[in-house]
Order: sequence, then structure tokens, then C-alpha cells
Amino acid sequence: YTVLTIFTRIASPFLPMIMEEIYGGLTGGQSVHLSDWPQPSELPEDANLVIRMDQVREAASTALRLREDAGLRVRLPLSSVTIAGHGALELREVADLLSEEINVHEVILSSDIDASATLNLRPNGNLLGPRLGAEVQKVFAAAKKGEWQRVSENQVEVAGHLLESSEFDLMLEPTDPTTTASLKANDAVVILDTEVTPELEAEGSARDLIRLIQQSRKDADLEVTDRIFAAVEWSPANLIEVKSHEATILAAVLANHIEWLPGDLEPKISLRPE
Repeated sequence: YTVLTIFTRIASPFLPMIMEEIYGGLTGGQSVHLSDWPQPSELPEDANLVIRMDQVREAASTALRLREDAGLRVRLPLSSVTIAGHGALELREVADLLSEEINVHEVILSSDIDASATLNLRPNGNLLGPRLGAEVQKVFAAAKKGEWQRVSENQVEVAGHLLESSEFDLMLEPTDPTTTASLKANDAVVILDTEVTPELEAEGSARDLIRLIQQSRKDADLEVTDRIFAAVEWSPANLIEVKSHEATILAAVLANHIEWLPGDLEPKISLRPE
């Protein structure tokens, strides 16, 4: 349980009064419940913020997909994720949000994409064939070799021919598809560090244990504010490393003490209120 969750559970009966007090203090109005819904036109607009949040959502979902493909559970923390390419540096303000959503210790932002992916030209043969005839084969050969250049946002030049935006696609091809994936706009990539160190594995095991203890609290029908004593029967190979996170576990599950007992590879939890 987070501090916010605990506060919400305790304060929920008083939330309407709290809302009224905040509304009256901020606006001087009689009651928030007597007010009209605001019109969209009255609300501030920030187009750049919308773009950044769209990119954050896409980057997070892409990283989580890379996690899933690598068989890495969400509660297992990873060292870092890198967002590289157009607009990546503008995500500094929301880096903490990305870190929490992807469960990584560090978010690295870079405008340099060359080391992680290659931008490839894919000519549209269905449109170019009728226009260029036999010359279309030269266009395909040059595109495959990377012998092309961008003339403008909507035009490229290849094999002596100028192609319009409808006649080609530009695709980012990751250098390492197992750890890297491109975003839909094909102007940035997500690179996930999938190496699991013993320290990361121990931290992930501690988080798994927190989830099990929280479930045991729920099964025992304890109040969210109840302090507990917990006994853990568990003997994983990295138990010493897991126990180094004991302070975090105690705080997360509101335990005064944890007794570590010999057990199997899967933990067994018993607890009582204190």
C-alpha cells in the first residue's frame, strides 16, 4: 500500500467536505457541487505537452512489449531504458514517470539515433512501376544499398529520380531487435537494457515478496493501517541479497518485524496483527 492509498482509505468519508473546503478556499464559490462543468474552450491548451505525453505513452508501451518479449516480469527492475531520436530530449520533465512505468532505475534521453537504428527507404513498386518502367529496378537497388538522400520532408532522391511521399516509406530498422524497437513515427527508438544482475534479481524478488505479503494481509481481512508481524518460510539461493531489502519490505507492508525461516524455493507467509 502506498501512503496515498492509505490516506485515501482513511479520509474517504470526509472527501466531500475536504473538496468543498479546497474549492471555497481557491475560488470563494459557494459549493463545487453547484458549479457548472467547465467548457473545453475555457481550459488552457498546451499542444507540446500533449505531444510529449503521447510519446511517453508510446515509449512506455514499447518498452513493456520489449520486456514481455524478453520474458522479464514487470516487477523485476532493470538498469535503464534509452529513448533516442527526434524529441527525446524534450521528455526530461517526465523521465521520472517513464522510470516508474517501465520499472527501470535510469531513463537515458539522447538525440543520437545512428548507433541504435538505421533509416531505410522502401519504395512503393505499385506506384513507381507504371511511372518509371524498367528504371524502378535501379531505384530498388539503390534504396537497398542506402544510396539515397532526403530532399525535403516529403521527398527523397534515389537513382536520379525524385520520389514523392506517397511513393515511399521510411522505416527505422533497429540494430538489435531483441532490445530495441522503433516508435510509430519512425523518428525515435526505445532501447531496453535487459541484463539482469544479481542485485536487480534480488530487488525483484523482494518486490514479489511484498506482493505476497500484501495478498496475505488482504486474505486475513486486515485494516490497511494495521501493523503486522510476518513470518516468511523461504530459502532461495539469493536470500542474503533479498534480506538486504528488508527495510523496504517492512515499510511497504507495515510490518514491525519479519522472521525469516528455512523453507522451499517458493515463500510461505504467515502473519498476525500487532
